[in-house]
Amino acid sequence: MLQQILVPIFVVVVLPVSIVAIIFATIMNQDNKRSQVLIKAIESNCGIDADKLAEALRKPQKTAREILNLRLLRGCIFSFIGIVLCLISIISLCIGFEFWSAQVSISIFIGGISLAIGLSYLLVYYVTRKQI
Repeated sequence: MLQQILVPIFVVVVLPVSIVAIIFATIMNQDNKRSQVLIKAIESNCGIDADKLAEALRKPQKTAREILNLRLLRGCIFSFIGIVLCLISIISLCIGFEFWSAQVSISIFIGGISLAIGLSYLLVYYVTRKQI
């Protein structure tokens, strides 16, 4: 009985919180290492231009073209996954599964969400493509 309660709590609460904590700890560690390198360079004062070093240690920024290509890629991936899942559920309905069976209802639900996300990425791609 206790195991039936604890497993969903760990999956729904503890796992996402720990994933977010690990990601933020990694980001903070990277920022701390960059700042330590910059501080050591400033303290040593051995002729290194601190502004150029700070520029070199900054996180690389994606160009507008790279962002646009990523939107197109994500849009295609999500759209194709959504189409495939919806087709699977339609084929399952034609074979004889009931609509409320787990295979059909879950695949059409996830497929619809994925298709909506993919179409929104493609819409943003086509709108912002003209601005570049």
